[in-house]
Amino acid sequence: MAETDIKLVQAWLFKATHDLQAAKSLSSGENDPLDAAIYHCQPAAEKAVKAYLCHAGVVIEKTHDVERLIKLAAKHLPEFNQRLDEAEIVTPYATRFRYPMEDVPAEPPQPEFEEALAAARRIYDFVLSVLPVETHPV
Repeated sequence: MAETDIKLVQAWLFKATHDLQAAKSLSSGENDPLDAAIYHCQPAAEKAVKAYLCHAGVVIEKTHDVERLIKLAAKHLPEFNQRLDEAEIVTPYATRFRYPMEDVPAEPPQPEFEEALAAARRIYDFVLSVLPVETHPV
């Protein structure tokens, strides 16, 4: 793998790590903004899968649909299909609590946030497990 490709994969993972950290930080205390915290779960998973796709030499689509990205990654590594449940959990958070909506509460309940964070973390950890160590963020 070319050095520039390794750096790009690392950059995607670096950004995914920051989204996971942001989600955790925004949820660490009482009365924290869980709507903002849960939002960061979606891009963490999205960016992790895009890191894998970059490593696989796939042109990265401009989409926030983690399920779609997982299915694309599964064409190169079928084990990604085992992450579809997690993708289904996090994909809606690209917009669900980001804007005021009549039929959506202002913030998610704590258990919903914890489920989304865990799903994003499982996707991120899986991606790290299938990428060479030299592509991991430094």
